[in-house]
Amino acid sequence: MRWIVHSEEPLYTDRWLDIRVADVEITGGRHLQHRVVRSAPGAGAVVMDRRERVLLEWRHRFITDTWAYEIPIGGIHEGEEPAAAAAREVEEETGWRPGPLSPLLYTQPSPGISDSEHHVFLAETATLIGNPAEDWEVERIEWAPLASIPHLVARREIVSGTSLNALLYLYATRSPAAGVEGTNSARQPHAQ
Repeated sequence: MRWIVHSEEPLYTDRWLDIRVADVEITGGRHLQHRVVRSAPGAGAVVMDRRERVLLEWRHRFITDTWAYEIPIGGIHEGEEPAAAAAREVEEETGWRPGPLSPLLYTQPSPGISDSEHHVFLAETATLIGNPAEDWEVERIEWAPLASIPHLVARREIVSGTSLNALLYLYATRSPAAGVEGTNSARQPHAQ
């Protein structure tokens, strides 16, 4: 059944979030007061190299107090195209400039509570141009074999919904090792 939205009222708004309460009608004419988080779209990229490795960020997320790998992703600036935002985020967060980007995946990470949407692209090459723009976003940057992605997921070393979606999708559609257990560790030296 499609829920009918009768109204939305703001609870809290700033430049990052718009938290609302929606009066929604469900079956039998019943109403729910449902919380909704409205946010701007995001863009990111899975960056690969010729050795079938993916560029990952090891970072801490204070909200869940977890350490895990993620792909570079961030907000799309006003007037910016998603692919340009993805390229900018990769460069800012990792110090690597991605090669040509092609669409990989569109995802809505939490549609039960948020209208957030993420545009994820694939770059099959990258050039190291320097250090990340900020020293506070990620602990380290690493290249992990694509074949190791299921093992990183199983060990809860990849837990972000968008990173999970993008990396597992790429693994399922591209990896010659898909369906076969890999033996490589993701802890490879920083690629130059």
